[in-house]
Amino acid sequence: MARIAGVDLPAKKRAEFGLTYIYGIGRTRSRSLLHRANVEPGKKIADLTEDEVNRIRTLIEGEGAVEGDLRKETSMNIKRLIEMGSFRGLRHRRGLPVRGQRTHTNARTRKGPRRGTVAGKKKATK
Repeated sequence: MARIAGVDLPAKKRAEFGLTYIYGIGRTRSRSLLHRANVEPGKKIADLTEDEVNRIRTLIEGEGAVEGDLRKETSMNIKRLIEMGSFRGLRHRRGLPVRGQRTHTNARTRKGPRRGTVAGKKKATK
């Protein structure tokens, strides 16, 4: 099992898809990394040699932020918006959609599960 950028890559997956388990690396960036490291994209992670893994690792480290650094940068950007009091920051703070989506219906992913209407109901008396 290869370990790159603090992430254990799945041994049975192809290299092209296995690299996408690292936060900040998608399919396009994965293909680009493998091409520059001279690694066949169809090769399984378990079949990669130590030399190939090291070439991929050095490319990822030299290229830019991935995993922990990228997560920290993203969270700092959100904190900055909240502290500024911008509209986007307020939406983040309230847990509502940030990019202008409607909330009258839908938006359940951001808003969470529906709250039942408890207030106003009276218990049946005998």
